[in-house]
Amino acid sequence: MRITLINPNASRAMTAKIAAAAREAAAPDVEIVAVCADNGPAAIESHYDEAHASVAIAELILADQAAGGSDGYVIACFGDPGVDAARELVDVPVIGIAEAAMHVAVLSGRSFGIVTTLSRTLGRARDLLLRHGFERACVAAYGTGIPVLDLEDATGAALDEIAGWCERAVHHDRADVIVLGCAGMADLCRRLTDRIGVPVVDGVAAAVGLVTAMGRMGVGTSKRDEYARPPRLA
Repeated sequence: MRITLINPNASRAMTAKIAAAAREAAAPDVEIVAVCADNGPAAIESHYDEAHASVAIAELILADQAAGGSDGYVIACFGDPGVDAARELVDVPVIGIAEAAMHVAVLSGRSFGIVTTLSRTLGRARDLLLRHGFERACVAAYGTGIPVLDLEDATGAALDEIAGWCERAVHHDRADVIVLGCAGMADLCRRLTDRIGVPVVDGVAAAVGLVTAMGRMGVGTSKRDEYARPPRLA
């Protein structure tokens, strides 16, 4: 099985870090191919960045399809940009890391809290909670104030800041599970789980697991109506 993991920003360092987390979660017979958007934004921290990234994601998927395609795609940005458009382009599974993390979180506990980067991205996180029906399960959502690219090496003070917000969600808001709200936090998952004492869900690993499971089940993206191929490309 071949899964293409798309980092919608242009950071090769972050792409490599995300790919390592994905490969650690993947089964031995799953190949992870990680790509980033050379013409995408440097970081995705606004609605404008998401719109820019969505175009880059579609272009990467079309290029991959022209080269033979993959058995599934993971969109490695917590805003899940371009997921609907990507699903129109292929009949294999396409999963965004926010949707994946939220699904896994509610299987692990009754409630969860989100800890993400900048507070300005919390509106998008709330939109996704409503779309996927998890608004009652999510008891907290916090922005750490840490820019996305600062997570390329999230150690020391950055790690302590993230851990502090996770602890607040657990002890103040009574979250059973923590959802990490950025693909750049993927490598922090186990350290935070050990430190905080509750399950911490990384959406990259969650999405890889779900794409793999769907592929093995033979479940892809429905082409019946909304996710049929775009008329201009048909």
